[in-house]
Order: sequence, then structure tokens, then C-alpha cells
Amino acid sequence: MQDLELGKTLIRPSSLFMKDLRNAEPFTKGGFGSVRRAYVICDEDNGIKKEFQQWMIDINPVDEVKELKHVDHMPMLCDPKQLSVCLLDIAVQYA
Repeated sequence: MQDLELGKTLIRPSSLFMKDLRNAEPFTKGGFGSVRRAYVICDEDNGIKKEFQQWMIDINPVDEVKELKHVDHMPMLCDPKQLSVCLLDIAVQYA
């Protein structure tokens, strides 16, 4: 019973901007579509399988796909150096 009551106290809306989102314009090529995007695949991610990551890339194309080797779902904990090098490379390339 205590867990249920604790859970109830932690419930909150998923977005603080729900009213704003209802009135927002849909994504456009000129807005969201103009942002350069890269996707970083973690080759040992068991939370999001590689096939599903590829499907996400296919339905929302990116400019570049990078792959981190021997890294699981949390690259910032698993191999922060490899992740940092990857993100720096993306930043330099698209800045």
C-alpha cells in the first residue's frame, strides 16, 4: 500500500507545455527538416535492438550514421571516451 501511495505522489503530466503543443504548427521541412541529424548506433544495445534502430533511421532519415563498438544502451557510462570522440566528430563536421 505504501508503494502505491508513493507512486501516486510521483505522477506528473508528461509535458509542461501541453497547451502550447496543441496550438503548435506541425513540423515542416523549413523548420525541423532543416536541422542536420546524425544517429549513433550502440552495437551491443539490448534495450533498442539494432534492427529497430535501423527502422527508426529508415523512417526518419539522417545525414550520417555512426556506430559505437562494444557499447550498450548507456554509452556515456559504458565508454564515455568513445562517445565523446564520436559526438565531437559530429559537432566538427556539421558546425
